[in-house]
Amino acid sequence: MKEKIRILLTEQEVNEEIARMAARISEDYAGENVHLICVLKGSVFFTCELAKRITVPVTLDFMSVSSYGNGTESCENVRINKDLDEPLDGKNVLVVEDIVDSGRTLSYLMDNLRSRNPRSLRLCTLLDKPDRRVTDIKVDYTGFVIPNEFVVGYGLDYAQKYRNLPFVGIVEFVEE
Repeated sequence: MKEKIRILLTEQEVNEEIARMAARISEDYAGENVHLICVLKGSVFFTCELAKRITVPVTLDFMSVSSYGNGTESCENVRINKDLDEPLDGKNVLVVEDIVDSGRTLSYLMDNLRSRNPRSLRLCTLLDKPDRRVTDIKVDYTGFVIPNEFVVGYGLDYAQKYRNLPFVGIVEFVEE
């Protein structure tokens, strides 16, 4: 089987939506600082583009989490692979994620971060797959609601490939 990538969201559509999201975030945090937490690896492209467009002062930190179990489905066992470098006490925290699907890992992560006493805690995602949701997770800023398809590009990967695509595409498997 060979992979074929069908464009779901063009580079222009993604860039325009990130600009709209950044404007809204800037308005919501007017007169304040916002501390972005980039959830590695997938959201690094989105976080950088978003941060460049936010007009209020921004600080940035990185976190890597994984959910694991048997097989390819995520489960409720979540592990922090890379924790934050700085405490969150009193900060306006915005978690930046590439995609929200089941919500399990993000639910754990948001609970964990909430326990660190931020002034505020919000969630921002480029892509949302509500059809896959199994936990109740509040997303404050959503770029695109997408169908339940396997997507790549703009940081999202398939077997570590396609992260660098400037658009979001659907992976289709074709006979060679």
